[in-house]
Amino acid sequence: MADDLKALEQWASVLLAQLDPANRRKVSLKVAQDLRRSQQQRIKAQMTPEGIQYTPRKPRKDLRNKKDRIKKQKAAMFTKLRNNANLKVKADGNQIAVGFFGRVARIARVHQFGLNDRVAKDGPEIRYAERSLLGFSIADLELIRGSILNHLKIT
Repeated sequence: MADDLKALEQWASVLLAQLDPANRRKVSLKVAQDLRRSQQQRIKAQMTPEGIQYTPRKPRKDLRNKKDRIKKQKAAMFTKLRNNANLKVKADGNQIAVGFFGRVARIARVHQFGLNDRVAKDGPEIRYAERSLLGFSIADLELIRGSILNHLKIT
């Protein structure tokens, strides 16, 4: 995967070097937005970049088992993390970044690498399962190539 990423970087740098700075910035922003959209869809599908399903949540104890209670569907994980306010894009003419920044980054880091964290401020410390939120898949590399070529075709 690292070799594919390096090859893509070399290929794209040659093409982007021929553009003026304004167009380069425009292409970078478009690629970053497409990449963010792809990451959001993958997180929504609860999949890692390798295509493996996320480790499910630990089952909760049902302390309020009422007779006529409507059963809730299992809520998807990371619904608020994947929205545009939290999964941000930073792009200029030379580089792009799609990721979590600020306070949300701590939560994402805990899940990305399977670290220990507290559920509440004074709560017990729990080891979270590793759930890769961000990463490159083969489809993402193809998306980047296609996005760059589409922009160059238009201009």
